[in-house]
Formats: sequence, C-alpha cells, structure tokens
Amino acid sequence: MRLLAFIMLGLSLTACAPAQLEAQSMSSAQGTGTLFVANKRGASLSRIDLATGEETHRAETCENPHELTVSPDAQFVLVACYSGRSVEVFSTESLAEAGTLFLGTNARVHSALWLPDGRVIAGAEGRGSLYSFEVQMQDGRVPPLFPWQEIGGGEGAARGPHLIAVSPDGRSAWGTFIEAGEVVLYNLDGAEEAARARIGNQIEAIALSPDGGSLWVASNADSIAYRLDPLTLEVLAEVPTGQVPIRLAMHPSGDYIVSSNFGSGDLTVIETRSNAVVRTIPVSGSRDAVQVTLVFSADGIRLYAAETATDTIAEIDFASGEVLRRIATGPGGDGLAVID
Repeated sequence: MRLLAFIMLGLSLTACAPAQLEAQSMSSAQGTGTLFVANKRGASLSRIDLATGEETHRAETCENPHELTVSPDAQFVLVACYSGRSVEVFSTESLAEAGTLFLGTNARVHSALWLPDGRVIAGAEGRGSLYSFEVQMQDGRVPPLFPWQEIGGGEGAARGPHLIAVSPDGRSAWGTFIEAGEVVLYNLDGAEEAARARIGNQIEAIALSPDGGSLWVASNADSIAYRLDPLTLEVLAEVPTGQVPIRLAMHPSGDYIVSSNFGSGDLTVIETRSNAVVRTIPVSGSRDAVQVTLVFSADGIRLYAAETATDTIAEIDFASGEVLRRIATGPGGDGLAVID
C-alpha cells in the first residue's frame, strides 16, 4: 500500500438562498472535519482535511471504488469495490489498509452502509442481491472469518440493487434497481425480500428520512423525485427536479431532501413538509462536470458534491447556496464520506 501526500487548492463561487435559512450559514469558507473521496478512475482513496482543503493521504484501492461508509466509531472507512467481489477497509486516521472482505462471485458492490451494531449491509449489483455481514475489527484489522447472509438474487440474477438505504432500527433495507425501475424492500430480520414495486424509469437515487417514516427515490430518465411509503412502496408524491437527479441527500433534520442533478449541474432543494421545491442551487451549471455523489455534513451546514469530470468536490453552504470552494481530488473523485 502506498500513501501519498498532496496539497490542494480551492476556488469559490457564489449563489443565493432564502432568508429563513440564513441563520444556519457560516461565514468562514473553511469547513471542519475530514472528507474521504473514492477516486473511481484512479483506483484510490483520498483523505482531505476540511480545515485546510489539503489532501493529507492517498491510498491505493481496488479497481473502480465507489460508495464509502464509515464505521460506528469513526475509526475506519469501507470502500465498495464495483469491479470485483470485495469491500476494503482503511484507517480513517492514516488510510492504512485494514483488510479486505470477499463476497460472492461477481458481487460488484456499488454501495454499502456500516450500521451502529457493527453489521454492514451491501448491495451486490452483480448478483441482484443484498449482503448482510458483521465486521467486528480485531486489533485494527478485519476478522479472518465473518458471518454473512445473502438475500435474494445470486449468480446470474438480474442487476441490482445499485444504491441502498437502511432503517434506523436496522431491521429493514431498501434498494434501487436501475434497469427495472424498481424499489425493493428487504426484511433484514427474516433475510428475505418483503416487497417490490416498479416506480418509474431508471430509478437510482435513494434516501430515507431520519425517523424512517418516508422514503425518497428519483428517476434519472424523467427527472422526478418520488416520495414513497417505506412499507408499502406506494407513491405519495412526485416532485420535478433538475435534469438527471442521480443522487439524493437527506438533511439531518429531515426537513429537506436535495437532489444532485447530473444533467444540469445543480441541486434541487425539496421541503419534505410540503413536498415542494423551495429553491435550486447552481453548482457548475453544466452536465460537463459530471456531478454525482452528494452528502451533508453531520450538522447539515455544508453539502459536498462530487464533480467527477473535473476531479473536484464542490463545498456548498446550504443556507446561502454559495459554492465556497472546490477541493481537488484524485482522478474521478465520486464516493464521499464526512467525519465532523
């Protein structure tokens, strides 16, 4: 494993916001905490100090790393390996390699979530299944053996789930199947598929409210965000977004859901109380930036949007909508995780 150190520079742009959110704004252009970025074209993981915008470490990863998830104690970050059958774990402090966990043949894990109880829920798109397995770190390393369950799918099954969400109590999960336009509800206690519904065309993005009471997904083809009943998967509301809403990020308060719009290079902010668009935040304003992953800081003050074509992460003040700076990453920076 090679660890490299780099110094990164940032740029800033400006935008507008409604007055009711201004009280949450921070005047400083510097965020706090640590940002992790999976560089999918560079087969690497970056660690960035948000106080300076400086990349402090970079580690080699599997080919085509995608979504990231952090351990409950914030000591480790897990990388989903979209081109193979594994997930990889690294130290959040130094990006020292902490081990690899191998799943089924052609698992192609695109996204995973590390739960407070130590379980990891991973969507195996290549097998059309969901994995549930325990990762109890031992002396800073992944265990040599780990119990796991595979729910649904299997080798040769149709593709999906691509992105996933898990209920606050860890008993249910949801996955999006892009090609089928479906959302699937999984019963994690019973290790079974509980419900499946076709929602629209090219359903990819997914986010769950903090209380688990509402589920949101989005259609890349039709540029619509759908609010669903998480148990029945009934569509409760349809909200137009910017072009190609490839990701959704839920504000920690649950008051807003924000779409990252690949096709228009902006963000659509939806108020969850009214299911209405309250504003649009320009980021690059162009599909050429290939804007994909979007995450909030834990306090909801900042948003981080991955611009994968320009190898930058746009840091955005949510209250004002101002793009505070652009932080350089490795090639194809996409998957994101923030530790405050």
